[in-house]
Amino acid sequence: MDFANEKPLPSRTLGRTGLQVSCLGFGAAPIGDLYQVLDEGRAIGAVTAAYDVGMNIFDAAPLYGHGLAEHRCGTALRSVPRDSFLLSTKVGRWLDPFAARGNGSGYVGGLPHGAIIDYSYDGTMRSVEQSMLRLGVGRIDILLIHDVDAWTHGEAAVETRFAEAMEGSYRALARLRDDGVIKAIGVGVNDVGMCERFASAGDFDVMLLAGRYSLLEQGAAESFFPLAQRKGIGLLLGGVFNSGILATGARDGARYNYAAASEAVLARVRRIEAICGAHEVSLPDVALQFVLAHPAVSSVVLGAVSADEVRQNAARLSRRAPRGLWDDLKSERLLPHDAAVPS
Repeated sequence: MDFANEKPLPSRTLGRTGLQVSCLGFGAAPIGDLYQVLDEGRAIGAVTAAYDVGMNIFDAAPLYGHGLAEHRCGTALRSVPRDSFLLSTKVGRWLDPFAARGNGSGYVGGLPHGAIIDYSYDGTMRSVEQSMLRLGVGRIDILLIHDVDAWTHGEAAVETRFAEAMEGSYRALARLRDDGVIKAIGVGVNDVGMCERFASAGDFDVMLLAGRYSLLEQGAAESFFPLAQRKGIGLLLGGVFNSGILATGARDGARYNYAAASEAVLARVRRIEAICGAHEVSLPDVALQFVLAHPAVSSVVLGAVSADEVRQNAARLSRRAPRGLWDDLKSERLLPHDAAVPS
């Protein structure tokens, strides 16, 4: 895609759904107090800024701040026309206000409600009702089955969770779609293999894949992206900066896949940074433009904790990387020779 000739936030069709989504969306995980406890006004201001720059898809989940991210999204969007944006949230957990939160969610702040993992039919319906109340809306547009992967449940439990999700959550979401309550159903995970399994097992409209397609990882393009295109599944990408290293660069403390980056990853990022520097463009600008160039991708969902971060993310599309940069990345074997890149 030639970003220089595009509007600030061009829209794309989300698979076979017919829904038009902005190429950048807002990911609400950080405003659930993921890495820091946020000022309420600052967090809500980030959502408002996303809407103001043209983002029309907002992705949340009960897990994000144990409901806090949904509360903040709903507050920010309540003053704008409901038909002017799309809400995506997730199922697989409902929140118990009487249960202890525990320390396994990774959120440093958020609401003091325990998250109960539940992929049953009834548990899914309960999760949807709670999300609608927290968001303060009469409908949700996209519902995703969340975190059916080894990262969340461990290798030994994945098969059981997958079966539960297909028997419970999938049936519940398919009914809601058939009844016209929601517009699209899907899956939100960080595992390419699980995306392929779900795509083959059910009739899904949308999949949100986090962290598995980026400047550092392109395996998803080999089999999953073609499968999604054949089935008309709209693709949303999250985690395109791989937990931060493609935004910060190979600095001390840089994180990759939610942990400290290894020396091998740091070395690879340094090589990419050197090429970016030679062409006078920034690493995060290149990282974002790369993932948006794949024809299977409908939107990239980016997290932000302030209005300034939102505006900075949107501006990355206008700082177009030159063609020679992509040629250099391929010649240095930092990207596959057939990788999709901006034209």
